[in-house]
Amino acid sequence: MKIKLGYVSLSKALECTASSTITYTNYVNKNYDVDKLLEITKSNLYALEKLMIYNVKNNIHFYRLTSKLVPLATHNKISFDYITPLKHTYEQIGKIINDNKIRVDTHPDQFAVLNSMDKKIVKNTFEILEYHYKILSALEIKNPIIILHTGSSACGKKASITRFINNFNKLPEHIKKCIAVENDDKIYNIKDVLSLCNKLNIPMVLDYHHYVCNDEGEKIEDYLPQILNTWKNINPKIHFSSPKSKLKKEFRSHHDYVNSNDFINFIELLKNCNKDVDIMIEAKAKDDALFRLVRELKYKTNYKFIDETTFLV
Repeated sequence: MKIKLGYVSLSKALECTASSTITYTNYVNKNYDVDKLLEITKSNLYALEKLMIYNVKNNIHFYRLTSKLVPLATHNKISFDYITPLKHTYEQIGKIINDNKIRVDTHPDQFAVLNSMDKKIVKNTFEILEYHYKILSALEIKNPIIILHTGSSACGKKASITRFINNFNKLPEHIKKCIAVENDDKIYNIKDVLSLCNKLNIPMVLDYHHYVCNDEGEKIEDYLPQILNTWKNINPKIHFSSPKSKLKKEFRSHHDYVNSNDFINFIELLKNCNKDVDIMIEAKAKDDALFRLVRELKYKTNYKFIDETTFLV
C-alpha cells in the first residue's frame, strides 16, 4: 500500500506566493483595467511555476492549487479572459506538472455553496466552479478534482442535501465529472456525505480531523472501505490535520503541525484497506509540517520510504 503526502498552496521554504490579489475597491478607485489583473495573474503564475519546480526537486507529488490564482476572476462586475493571453505560461507550468506526474487539485473557498437557498449565491458558485475548471484545464491537469463541502443546512439536512443534488444535476457535464465532496466539522458527517456521494456516483474526500470533530459515535474503520471505493480511476484522497488545541473553541482549527502518533494510528486503520491513497496535510506550517511529519514517521515506524514524501505500509 503506497501513501503519497501533499501540502496546500504555499511553501514555507520559498518567499513567493501565487495568491497575490487586489480588492475591487482598489481596482475601481485607482482606475485600473484588466491589464492590471493580468499583470497580477502573470506574477502569480510565475510563483506557481517556482512552487512546481520546488515540488519536483523535493519529490512532492501532491499539491493543492490556490483558489486565488486570478484576482477578481469571479467578481460579478468584472469579466475578462484570464486564459488566452497567458496560455503559454499555463502550458509551461502544466508541462512541469504532467512530466513529473504531480497530482494537483483545487478546493474552492467558503463562498462556493452549491445548496444555498439564495439563487445569487448558487449562480456565483457555478461561476466559481467554472473558474476552477478553466484553470485546471489550462494547466492540462489529468483527472481534475474540485472539492466541495455539502454547504448550507437551511431547512434541515434532508432538504439541504436534496438542494445539493438538484443543483449538482444542473451543472455542466464537464464540471460534474470534477466534483468530489468532503465531510465537514459541524454539520455533514461521514455518513451524510458518503450517502450523498453514492447517490451522485462521485468521490468522497475523507477529512479525518472533521470526522473527529463531527461524528455520531461511528467508527471510522467501518466506513473506510466504502469511502475509498467511491474513487474509481484515481487514488482516493484524504485530508489530515490536527486540532490547534484540546480547548473546545480551538479544537476545530488546524494546528501548525501534525500529531504524528494520531497519524500513525490512522494509517494502521487505513492499511487494512490495502489501497494506495494520497493524503493532503492541512497544517498551517504547510510543507514544513509535511517534512516534520516525515522525519517523525521515519523515527517512529518501519514504513519504507520510496522518496521524501512517499512511503509503503
